[in-house]
Amino acid sequence: MTSRTMAAGLALLLAAACSAPTPPRSVAAALPRPSAKPAGPATLPAPTGTHPVGTTALYLKDTSRPDPWMPGVKARELMVTLWYPARAREGRRARYMSPEESELTLKGKRVTGAPYDLLSRTRTNAFTDAGPAAREGRLPLVVLSPGFTMPRSTLTALAEELAGGGYVVAGIDHTYENYATTFPDGRIAECAACDRDSDPGFGAKAAGVRAADVSFVLDQLTGSRAQWAGSSLIDPSKIAMAGQSIGGAGAVAAMLKDPRIRAGIDMDGTTYAPIPKRGLSRPFLFMGSAGHRPGGRDGSWDRDWRLLTGWKRWLVLPGAEHQSFTDVPLLADALGVGLRGDLSAARSIEITRAYVRAFFDLHLKARRQPLLDEPSSRYPEVELCAPDKKICE
Repeated sequence: MTSRTMAAGLALLLAAACSAPTPPRSVAAALPRPSAKPAGPATLPAPTGTHPVGTTALYLKDTSRPDPWMPGVKARELMVTLWYPARAREGRRARYMSPEESELTLKGKRVTGAPYDLLSRTRTNAFTDAGPAAREGRLPLVVLSPGFTMPRSTLTALAEELAGGGYVVAGIDHTYENYATTFPDGRIAECAACDRDSDPGFGAKAAGVRAADVSFVLDQLTGSRAQWAGSSLIDPSKIAMAGQSIGGAGAVAAMLKDPRIRAGIDMDGTTYAPIPKRGLSRPFLFMGSAGHRPGGRDGSWDRDWRLLTGWKRWLVLPGAEHQSFTDVPLLADALGVGLRGDLSAARSIEITRAYVRAFFDLHLKARRQPLLDEPSSRYPEVELCAPDKKICE
């Protein structure tokens, strides 16, 4: 495969929703540069926490609403991956995705020249259906929502880090918004929404769909009718959410819809759900690439910042690109293509994990986090912004 072919294909693979108020599949935020030939399957960095990580998949069906992307489908079906602290490293390592999902994702992104099953061979750190380790009602729950056209698996490195640190993590595939979601009976839902991203109001609709998905998932993970055998371990008073790109917009929308979500993070996503004039008083973190500096080309964070009335921070990584907050840089390395940003794959994941976990440790575990209060010598790539002054340092 030529470097030109790789660059063209990966431009589409690495671009996902809403880094600016342009259609969510805009490639402007994530153009790759030609690099070496494909290096083979990626390996996710090990979690830094003290717990082994278990994982399991849940199939959930919401019969109270039709599918928003598929007219005629009477119920909304979702696949959710759970990651959690495990008693031991037992059983087999979890697959990153199936070979069929890998093939459909690469074909959907028009990537040619790499083996179609390459993403399915990404090495994870979690053990399938390992026994959970916790006392009842002690584990905070974090929901993760991926970017548009991207599967939930692209947030696995972050999810494993949080689970190893004592969280239950629920990663949601928002069905028909990525190239392949596989249901237990073998059906594969493909991307019905992928050709609609330039429709007027698409971003607001997608954020609203995600908010509804998240509330339904919370219903299924907590309470007397919970669908996971380990649900009794979750503390329903300690729930938070993070999302990348349109998933970050979904975090705002979900917090406005559902008061159970105590804190939220938007990783490089334009926001669409209007915050009411009374404001949103729960903790919130903006974490983005250079395009999200205060006063920059995407004004949605400037607009929303004034309406965030509780604890809040605005962080910028000038060397990052749109996908630096996901597993995609590692996948790009495996496919032999570099990203436009200056951060290495390992460094971008390290920084994302550190700040996201610090935020949740502060707001769900009440552990003081000086990392969030001032620039860090350990992470000099990260700027702490003062939007009122339109400066970051």
